[in-house]
Amino acid sequence: MSDNTIEKVIYPLDFNYLYGKPTCTARFKQHCEDFRVEEYLDFELTGEGEHVCLWVKKVGENTDYLARQLAKFAGIAAKNVSYAGLKDRQAETYQWFSLYIPGKITPDFDQFELEGVTILKVIRHNKKLRTGCLSGNSFAIVLREVSDKTELQAALDKVQHGVPNYFGNQRFGFDGHNVNAALQLFNGRKIKDRFKRGMYLSAARSYLFNTVISQRIQDNLQSTPLLGDCVQFVANRSFFPLPDLSDSTMQRLSSREVCLTAPLWGAGELTSADDAKQYELNCLQPFENLQAGLAKEGLKQERRPLLLIPEKFSYQWLDDESVKIEFYLPSGCYATSIIRELIEVNA
Repeated sequence: MSDNTIEKVIYPLDFNYLYGKPTCTARFKQHCEDFRVEEYLDFELTGEGEHVCLWVKKVGENTDYLARQLAKFAGIAAKNVSYAGLKDRQAETYQWFSLYIPGKITPDFDQFELEGVTILKVIRHNKKLRTGCLSGNSFAIVLREVSDKTELQAALDKVQHGVPNYFGNQRFGFDGHNVNAALQLFNGRKIKDRFKRGMYLSAARSYLFNTVISQRIQDNLQSTPLLGDCVQFVANRSFFPLPDLSDSTMQRLSSREVCLTAPLWGAGELTSADDAKQYELNCLQPFENLQAGLAKEGLKQERRPLLLIPEKFSYQWLDDESVKIEFYLPSGCYATSIIRELIEVNA
């Protein structure tokens, strides 16, 4: 089927703000060092095995390009280098890479040279690093040329209590291009590139998730449960639908023993029930084609917390126009979800 025969759809990315759209402006990522991120694995490295793990500091470098350069240096195929997560190029990042080098002496990585890259630690492990095998990431972000210190100060105090757990708009492409590409895939367009195919599916699923959160914010239901809302235990991430809205249920929510969630769409029935299930179906009714496509592709119904509450949050004013913000986020959550509630970004 030709692309020309498939109607292109614009997918708006104007998801609702929890605290109102900021009018304060600031420069974000003016320098690589203004956006520092350090990842944390969710397991201990063994110190032995067929995989060489590298703890790497990189400044202004692309994760995938660095992986290919490490493969070239070690004399192995690029497919034998993996990492737990992509990290921004315009940033100072600390992250792990693993290289499959069985039965060989570990290369002398002190001899590896690439501008902006420093290998800080080398350790063996018995398994490859897989995408997402992180407990989370810590961030240190400097915002410069802040236009209104008073407004930003108020916003900083608010976001500590939670922001919408949106997937970042970069996932969707300009005007939702990646979601549109997923729709074309569902309508018969052939996409052989597995990476692009996965990116488009993820964009469609994330768009539906963001849509539900945005609607709940519009209806002032971001913290108010509906009967049958699917909640998640914060400690172990298992989830269940609320059977009632009793005082004990409300206490479990307010104490953060459990948290409200929104659907990551896939095959099968929604795990929410009663009023909440009907609410979610109504929210996503305009996107039945995306729902059907994701289900047909074999994705499963899953859940994700509706709000993102940053941990270890702190900030320090460097001067009247610059502030340094530090916090920790669980794996899969976006620092930009916090930044978008604080400022309107200047280029």
